[in-house]
Amino acid sequence: MAKPARIRLAGTIAATMLCAAAVTEAAARNPPQDGTIVLNQQLQLGDVFAGQTLNVVDSGDQVTVQGSALGNSASGAVYNGSIIIQSDQTMQGDAVATTDITLSGDTDGVVNATTQAGGNYLAVSAYGANLTLDATQTTDNGLISATTEVGDSNARLHAGGAVGASAISNTVAVYGQTSLVSGTINQSSSALVRSFGRIESQYIPAEASVTSQAIVNAIAVNSDNSSGQDLSIAQRSFGSFIESEASANAGNAWDLAARARATANQAVLYNEGGAVVTASDQRNSSFVRASALTTAYDYGRAEAYARGAANDLTVGNNDIYVEIDNTQFNTGGVDVVATFSGTNGYDVSVGADAVGNSVTGYACSQCDGYLEAANTQTNTGNVSAVANTTVTGSNRSVITGANAVGNAASFYVSRPGN
Repeated sequence: MAKPARIRLAGTIAATMLCAAAVTEAAARNPPQDGTIVLNQQLQLGDVFAGQTLNVVDSGDQVTVQGSALGNSASGAVYNGSIIIQSDQTMQGDAVATTDITLSGDTDGVVNATTQAGGNYLAVSAYGANLTLDATQTTDNGLISATTEVGDSNARLHAGGAVGASAISNTVAVYGQTSLVSGTINQSSSALVRSFGRIESQYIPAEASVTSQAIVNAIAVNSDNSSGQDLSIAQRSFGSFIESEASANAGNAWDLAARARATANQAVLYNEGGAVVTASDQRNSSFVRASALTTAYDYGRAEAYARGAANDLTVGNNDIYVEIDNTQFNTGGVDVVATFSGTNGYDVSVGADAVGNSVTGYACSQCDGYLEAANTQTNTGNVSAVANTTVTGSNRSVITGANAVGNAASFYVSRPGN
């Protein structure tokens, strides 16, 4: 295979800035090896379940419920030193979390219900330190599922509410402040990942939303205040199915929304004050489905939005230097559907976005930013995005959009905050 073309984007680069970038990049590639060493090994063989059922009639105050089921979890922090973390987490069972809330009559307070399910979770923070990661997360055949259902056909939610369901097979979250974050992160999963969130009500004279997300492998690295990153990432999704569903329903609603996101592999890296060097390899063979449904007979504002992605990488630096070596390969299908159905109301927004492979990289132009990228994307799966809108009575405005893309790449140099 021919070597991929390299894309270079730069603002007005002075010689002194190039030297500073080169020094920072060299430091990112050669972190100190002395300091504390942490070895973490976790193996979960059985299933993990968390379930809640509530029946509430005419509540005069808030209703707040949280539930979670997690196989393996590890967290830590380092201050003013150097640390090497070697972590190996394996989840072989199911992680299932359910929340079922029946609200009858009048609920005067805000309703907040969140349910989370996960296989492996690792969180590390560094403050004025050098952090070196060697992290491996594996989730075998099983089910990672989160479900949140709220309401009743005669429920009146006077203060509105927020309903959330989140299922993530593998998660690595890193924060750095005046720190260098380097190392490798490897994630793989053959689990089935599902999330479902739902509101059913008669009357909601306030803002109400349902948010559902299902992710197989998730990496989030955020570093600021003169920090730097040098990371190698590998993500693999082999499970048969990834599904996220959000359903928001009311007879009369003032501001109602359903939002669903399903992603096989996701990595988001952001830095301020130093160089960012990233090598990423994402591969997916799972079927990805996201569905958002909003229904209301009378409504003020209504929204249904769904997004599905097989492989998704974002690398941003609010400073001088960004280097990205990206490989993405998808053979699984991506199916996204967003639907609204109503009778009389004002404003409707319906959107569906589906993508096989997506990469975004950016640097700061006001900092004399420089970006270099090598990108290889291959998609053989079907990608579909459908937006359905039905208004049977009167309406003021309808805004809809459906976008399906096999491979998407965006590299740019921008001003801070843009």
